Amino acid sequence: MEVVTEGASVRSIAQILTTTRVLWPYYAGIVVCSLLTAATALVTPFILKEATDAVVAVASGGPADGVVRTVVWLAVALLVADVVNSTVQNVGGYLGDVMAARMRQMLSTRYFAKLLGLPQRYFDNQVTGAIISRLSRSITETTSFLGNFANNFFPMLLTVVAVLVISAGYSWPLALLLALIFPVYMGLTAMTSKRWQVLEGEKNEQVDLAGGRFAEVIGQINVVKSFVAERRELSLFGRRYARTVATTRVQSRYWHVMDAIRRAFLNVVFFGIYVILFVRTAQGVFSVGDMVLLITLVGMAKTPVQMMSYLIDTAQRAIAGSRDYFDVMAEPADRDEPLLLAADGEADLGGAERETPGATSDVVGPPVALPDGVPVLELDGVTFAYEEGHDVLRDVSFRVRRGERVALVSESGGGKTTLVSLLLGFYRPTGGRLLLGGQDIADLPLAEVRRRVAVVFQDASLFSGTIRENIAYGREDASEADVVRAAERAHAAPFIAGFADGYDATIGERGLKLSGGQKQRIAVARAMLKDAPVLVLDEATSALDTKSERLVQLGLDELMADRTTLIIAHRLSTISAVDTIVTLRDGRVDEVGSPDELAVTGGIYSELLALQASASRKDRKRLRDFGILG
Repeated sequence: MEVVTEGASVRSIAQILTTTRVLWPYYAGIVVCSLLTAATALVTPFILKEATDAVVAVASGGPADGVVRTVVWLAVALLVADVVNSTVQNVGGYLGDVMAARMRQMLSTRYFAKLLGLPQRYFDNQVTGAIISRLSRSITETTSFLGNFANNFFPMLLTVVAVLVISAGYSWPLALLLALIFPVYMGLTAMTSKRWQVLEGEKNEQVDLAGGRFAEVIGQINVVKSFVAERRELSLFGRRYARTVATTRVQSRYWHVMDAIRRAFLNVVFFGIYVILFVRTAQGVFSVGDMVLLITLVGMAKTPVQMMSYLIDTAQRAIAGSRDYFDVMAEPADRDEPLLLAADGEADLGGAERETPGATSDVVGPPVALPDGVPVLELDGVTFAYEEGHDVLRDVSFRVRRGERVALVSESGGGKTTLVSLLLGFYRPTGGRLLLGGQDIADLPLAEVRRRVAVVFQDASLFSGTIRENIAYGREDASEADVVRAAERAHAAPFIAGFADGYDATIGERGLKLSGGQKQRIAVARAMLKDAPVLVLDEATSALDTKSERLVQLGLDELMADRTTLIIAHRLSTISAVDTIVTLRDGRVDEVGSPDELAVTGGIYSELLALQASASRKDRKRLRDFGILG
């Protein structure tokens, strides 16, 4: 675990403030209010000094003329100072609260935008719930600390500086003792924080892992319940938090032992201060009013010092959180994918998001026409490996002509899905070229690549929300008529009409209120509305019953009409209906040809036909190895 130095800690907070510099009006307002709060707080000791000296003078036998009027006006001055102080303090508190909320908005939005721009490879190595937990923990702890600092400690810090200056005018030993508190206290804290940071990092890791598992379990609660795994999952979740408790015992014991040492040091210093005050007053160096003034000032300095333990505790959490945040922000983005929001902090002070100059929008516009006279899709010696030295695809080459339907066939793990991921720009080939409409996708903006390709996955992958929102997901500017027309062509309109709210019916998380066939027809309608020139089908009917399959297939037939289609085939009936079959063996192209041609070559497709005709269990298992359902 990396140890964070004090310099790194300061840089973490400074980096947060720098990246949110658009909030400078709030920062400026907080500084002004803090200065006024400190100034009005410092008026009180001087008023008390004057009042004390006036009363003591009368008590000592001095003239009483006008003293009552003087002390009344001094009391009025105290009232005014207190009212102004509380008013300004609350104005500063308001600015601090809004600043913290705006900062949380900005950091959260920037974090989300960063995640949207990261390559697929990043998510392959992450647990979704851990990413979510990091958003909540890191940003919340950071903004809470800065909000608390702005509202409470910063005004007190200014007050302490003023107290030191005023005290030096009365007694330099007194000021020296006060000044000695802060470097010694911070030095002891620095010694404490190194080990504290390590332990906090261990706790954060367990919290993120627990949060990640929590999200997974809730997202797949039906699987958990069907395997009667509730107790196991609860035990695993509880153990993660039990480890944080064990770490907290060590961390807290260490922190509080060191805090007791720090506070003992403070007690000794303040003992020395009070001795100086009392002795000097008894010797007549200070008047009683001076003593009251200085005791009040020392009290004003003592409060922030005593708060420092809490401040440093929250600061350490904020620093640990900001480090996790900036680790994500430092991840290299996927080509041109950093997108969407304003460079000055993702949103202006009014909250309106603006597109970054030069960035591409995620809103899919009108259909993108591909140039004539070139293959719609061409792979030229494409090689790809998820891990260096372990090629999934090797020197793959084939072409897809306009309007052609091409089926990809291989054993499971043979590279079919990887080819689709490359086509969508989720990964980049480690060798060779992949051309779309005659252009290397490495030279095209990713948004442009994805505008040209529509995908219907085997899993419909719908979002919570309404049916309309899901159909229009690929065309944010789609009209009501466009949505209805797409639903009708996908043969989804009849079941949509059965909902009381029609297209405004909510479908639940991942479309849980819909049947498998209904979800797939919504997915087909979504692809239709996008109207991309290239269509990829991950055999959307493979997991459906016969009736649902027939309805979805009708929609797919509409979708594939006059469109270039790449099919990951799971049924021989689908394969036999395409124009061209590309078979892959060990990541290489084995054969390319029509179904009739490949049926007699003795290759993979010929083998599949023979396996389908066999009734033996071994042959049926071999057929399933290719992902073929028959």
